[in-house]
Amino acid sequence: MAQFLAPVVIDLEALVVNGKQAHWHVRGRNFVGVHELLDTIVEHAQEWADLAAERIVALGLPVDSRISTVAANTTIPPLSEGFQNSDVTITEVIAEIDAALLQVRRAVEGLDEVDLNSQDIVIEIERGLTKDRWFLQAHLAA
Repeated sequence: MAQFLAPVVIDLEALVVNGKQAHWHVRGRNFVGVHELLDTIVEHAQEWADLAAERIVALGLPVDSRISTVAANTTIPPLSEGFQNSDVTITEVIAEIDAALLQVRRAVEGLDEVDLNSQDIVIEIERGLTKDRWFLQAHLAA
């Protein structure tokens, strides 16, 4: 189970760090809404990372989400440095969520015949990430 859940934890932890970075550096006409939404996304990602990590530990396995491990193993694309217009920030955070969703969906498929309880956890994470992605995407819609 850890082979499917650990990459989810790693990408969610990367999303937490990068989401906070984006939160601090977003600029633009819809600053307040995006700034606050990024905080919510960070909170969600942290909750989901904790949920997946606790499942791994509950199964008697270790989980490694040290910053060096996360940095070395995440599939999350990097953010641009410094201040960014909200449209750039949103686009980059959506790309990060998309990368995390790929890991989550791999876990959903991989856990299908291995551990349905763990699969339920990643299905819950997928629903939440998809919703957060939609909230961000709505800021870019014309």
